Amino acid sequence: MTEAPFTVSRDGAVAHLRLCRPHAANSMTPAFWAQFPEQVRALDAGGNVRALVISGEGKHFCSGMDVAVFQTAELRPDDGPAAREAFIHKVRRLQEALSSVSRARFPVIAAIQGACIGGALDLVSACDLRFAAEDAYFRIEEINIGMMADVGSLQRLPHLLPDAVLRQMAFCGLTLRASQAAALGFVNGVSPDPVAAALAAASEIAARAPLAITASKRAIDFAREHTVAESLDQVALLQAALWNTKDVLGALTARAARQQGEFAALGAL
Repeated sequence: MTEAPFTVSRDGAVAHLRLCRPHAANSMTPAFWAQFPEQVRALDAGGNVRALVISGEGKHFCSGMDVAVFQTAELRPDDGPAAREAFIHKVRRLQEALSSVSRARFPVIAAIQGACIGGALDLVSACDLRFAAEDAYFRIEEINIGMMADVGSLQRLPHLLPDAVLRQMAFCGLTLRASQAAALGFVNGVSPDPVAAALAAASEIAARAPLAITASKRAIDFAREHTVAESLDQVALLQAALWNTKDVLGALTARAARQQGEFAALGAL
């Protein structure tokens, strides 16, 4: 029987996905790559989840790609044009698995302790917020095993870290410690209990209007890839499409009464 790569729980509108293979430093098995995007999409489809926390059990958040993945025939391509062309699509499937995080309508928050290397760094770079323990560290591990990173770190980290730091990580395998990551703005905070910090942030997000949250996420992501002028055009259309007078009045009324607002869930997909 295949070992489960993670568990998922719900506390109201906040979901919590826990990597649950601490004996193997929560490495990303073939089962993880198959099940993770399905789970994120399932949480998104219902419309009732307003934030997702991802954490790892044990000493380490995640040590990246499990050796079993490299040992599969899929990721050991034979020579020849046809095999190489097929390999491109296999890599894209891995990329799509982690892109499910950035495409989710709700914010995704990583709680990180110990190692966050290789594929794990690809994963957290796709998240919206990151909270780290004091012992957390980040590394582009691929360069240390004779390959370049190809599942998202080299594409997302240029928007999250200074160029010189990223290049040293990519070329030299530099380890970025939690305190350095916080100073550079890569993590939102260093905490003795990053899971508690992540869940607290998730609860704050869940208390706000889901339409406004998902629109804000889309606007930020769009602005990262486009000019200011293009982004202003996009946000004007987005606001016109998603403006909800009931949410605005409800939020203002709740704030005046010093109460938590009540907002409708997103539509089911």
